[in-house]
Amino acid sequence: MSRRAVAPLGARLVRSPRVLFGGLVCLLLVAAALLAPWLAPMDPLEQDLLSPFEPPAWSGAAAPPSPDDAPRHWLGTDNLGRDVLSRLIYGARTALIVAVTAALLAALAGSTLGALAGYAGGRADTVIGRLVDVWMSFPPVLLAIVLVSVIGTGLVSVIVAIAIVDWTRFCRVVRAETRAQRALDYVTSARMLGLSAPRILLTEVLPNVTPLLITLLTLEMGIAIVVEAMLSFVGLSVASGASTWGGMLGEGRLYVNQAPWLMVLPMAAMMLAVLGLNALGDGLRRELDPVVRR
Repeated sequence: MSRRAVAPLGARLVRSPRVLFGGLVCLLLVAAALLAPWLAPMDPLEQDLLSPFEPPAWSGAAAPPSPDDAPRHWLGTDNLGRDVLSRLIYGARTALIVAVTAALLAALAGSTLGALAGYAGGRADTVIGRLVDVWMSFPPVLLAIVLVSVIGTGLVSVIVAIAIVDWTRFCRVVRAETRAQRALDYVTSARMLGLSAPRILLTEVLPNVTPLLITLLTLEMGIAIVVEAMLSFVGLSVASGASTWGGMLGEGRLYVNQAPWLMVLPMAAMMLAVLGLNALGDGLRRELDPVVRR
C-alpha cells in the first residue's frame, strides 16, 4: 500500500493542490461576505457624481482630478461614482448566501427523493424517475426566470427558484449510487440483522455516498452563483441598486467601451468563485473516496 493511501486525512488534504486552491478561494469568499462592512473601503451605495468612470489604480490611466482628502478608488468607480471594490465585496455576500442556501435546499430535497427511489425501487422509483425526466425537460435557466417571475423578485425567491430547478441533479446521482450500494454485501448483511430501511440509509449507505454529495454540493454552489448573476443581470434578483455581481455586469455592459473594468471585474470574481468551488469539491472527493484514490 502506498504512503499516500495510509497518510492521515489532514495531511492528504494539505498536500492536495485542488483542496488548497479551492479552500483559499472559499475562505476569501466567506471573509468578504462576513467582514464586508470592515473590508469595504466605502459604502457601496454612496454616489459621487463628480468622479464617474474613474479607472482602477493599476490601469495606468490618468484619474480625474479630486481633492487631496478624497478616498482612493483602487478598482475605480462606475457611472454613478460608486466604488467598484466595495460593490464587489458586498456582492460576495449575496453570492454566498444564495450559493449555500440554494445548494443545501436542493441537496436535501434531491438526495431524500433519490435515496428513496434507489433503495425502495418499484413504484416509488418509477414515479420519482418520471418526475425527474419531466422536470429536466425544461431549460433550467428559463424555468428559474419563470419561477422568479411568478413568485416575485427578491433574494428568497431566487433561492427557492434555484432549489426547485436543481434538485433533480442530486436526485438522479443519489438514486444511481444508492442502487449500486444496495446490491453490495454490507447492505444485505444489515438487512439480515433486522435494521430498518431508514437506519440502513443513514448509517450504512449515506457515508459511502457522502464524497459524491460533497462534489455535487460544491458544483451546485457554483451553478447557483451563476444563476443568481443571470437573474440579477435581467433585474429579477435583489432590489435595484443593491450590490450583486450580476447587477454590476448588467450595468457595466452599457459602458463596456468607455469603462471595460465594470464588466471585467465582476466577471473575474464570478469565475474565480466557481473555479474555487469546483476545485474544492473535486479535491475533497479524491481524498475522501477510497475508490478514487486507489
